[in-house]
Amino acid sequence: MARTPPHITKLFLRRPSPKIIPQIRNIGNDSRESPKNVTKVVKQVCETIRTKPRWENSILLDFPNVSFVDSCFLNQVFEYQDNAFLSIRLLYWVSSTFGYTPDENTCGLIFNQLVNNNAVKVAKAFLDFTKFVPEGDGVEAYVRCLCECRMVEDAVNVLDELKMRGVCPGLETWNRVLQACVKEGYVDIVWELYGEMMELGVVADVETVECLIQGFCLDDNVSKGYELLRQVLDDGHVPNKVVFGKLIYEFILDYKYTRVSALLHIMIAKGIVPDLYTYQQVIHGLCLRRMQREALRIFDALKDRGCPPDKTMYTTMIHGLCKAKWIGEARKLWFEMIQKGMEPNEYTYNTLLYGYFRIGDFRNALNLYKEMHDRGFRDNLIAYNTMINGLCLHGRTMMAFRLFKRMTQKGVPRDVVTYNSMIRGLCKEGKLAEGLNLLNELLEQGLQPSSASYGSLIEKLYEMERIDEVKNLWDEMQEKDVEPASVCIDGDVIIGLSKKGYVAAGVYWLSYIVKNRLIPHRETFEKLIGILSQKNKLDVGLIVLGPMFKIGYIPSFRLEAISLM
Repeated sequence: MARTPPHITKLFLRRPSPKIIPQIRNIGNDSRESPKNVTKVVKQVCETIRTKPRWENSILLDFPNVSFVDSCFLNQVFEYQDNAFLSIRLLYWVSSTFGYTPDENTCGLIFNQLVNNNAVKVAKAFLDFTKFVPEGDGVEAYVRCLCECRMVEDAVNVLDELKMRGVCPGLETWNRVLQACVKEGYVDIVWELYGEMMELGVVADVETVECLIQGFCLDDNVSKGYELLRQVLDDGHVPNKVVFGKLIYEFILDYKYTRVSALLHIMIAKGIVPDLYTYQQVIHGLCLRRMQREALRIFDALKDRGCPPDKTMYTTMIHGLCKAKWIGEARKLWFEMIQKGMEPNEYTYNTLLYGYFRIGDFRNALNLYKEMHDRGFRDNLIAYNTMINGLCLHGRTMMAFRLFKRMTQKGVPRDVVTYNSMIRGLCKEGKLAEGLNLLNELLEQGLQPSSASYGSLIEKLYEMERIDEVKNLWDEMQEKDVEPASVCIDGDVIIGLSKKGYVAAGVYWLSYIVKNRLIPHRETFEKLIGILSQKNKLDVGLIVLGPMFKIGYIPSFRLEAISLM
């Protein structure tokens, strides 16, 4: 992962400026002729292409005297009809029929039409087909379209091509790519692009800084983001609400509530009134930190201040209450929302459904699902996952399995969450063979497994002392690039693998746990070091001591006695 810059020098901000390097003229729509100057034949060809579904079979007979390989004539057709998809269809037909190769003017005209219509995937295919290299404003518009369609890697590749050609995009294009990277969570690319901007002498503006602040938040460095915000405010610039909301949310997760209060006051002082989305972020963050009572207090305060919550905020608050198993409070908000004229949507139904299953109230849960179905909401993946997980959680695995089978009949596709819930439920009831079969089915369906796909199976196999099969699943996880995460944090599994001779696996898991700031028991370290010593791997045992001391554990044995254990 690319490192966050150790420091960001003081930024001199300005609004987006003219392009750093003069851009090449855009080719295409600017020269479009008025309809009265277009020839009669051009109009007839356009009408034929527009109205005949299979015009390719008859167009040569309809227009025997027309030379369709005349670039000037083709460009007139493309400009007059001003329809990128009809234009590209005609171009492909001419190319396949006559071996025609379009010139740069023709390619530029069609490419710009595609970009203007946000047909970015077709535009990308068109570039691959024609090998056309767009220039000027057209290519920057293409980059921005790629970002809007979440094709961030393609957008970055185009920027790299421009850099190799000695062209520096305008600030607006840089910002759009940075925003797309932040939205997709590509924080590494954010820092790389910002470094390239500085090298090229592109002066950042407030939108650039907004991306950097959010990048710090994504990089778990919210304090650095806050420092950059204060610097920007001191320079007389005010970022948008999204940046404030992101910082507020991250500070709540980091238990820094004084910073949250400070940010809300700064917003108000700068004329940015916190809206419902901002408070929704606050409520959601508090609920994640199991501070539902405080979240509910803020929720009620908004109503008292004449800022009534909307359906989304009601759903967020209901979900937080359901997560804490406060189903009574959740139901109260449910009916309050309906009384205020806000009908529950699919997400609200699924949220309360989750609450009922969480406390094991199957009767009300199934009644709610029936009501949801009767009101026209179709069977969906979220509802099935909620029900299957809830039933498995409370030992109703066979009922969950019937729902699992019904999904195929109803045409609802399963995802990895569906399989993980069923595997967990089957393992909980000791049905290991069925769980392993579902793991194989998950892989056959082409789904990417997660650590949860393996966790319950590994724990159950270890419990049954089938250590070799534990090692096989571990190898499979590595082959499929599945990180252990919370799988096998139990020190007994680490020790069991090591005793069986799978030392590398045991040491790796222990290292992974420490790396992810989880703290194993001291006895796990000591037993592992003892096993390594017995197997004449004292050098590895000494390596394990490093993380042990880092955590603060003091071995209960003398180092010189390790070899005697």
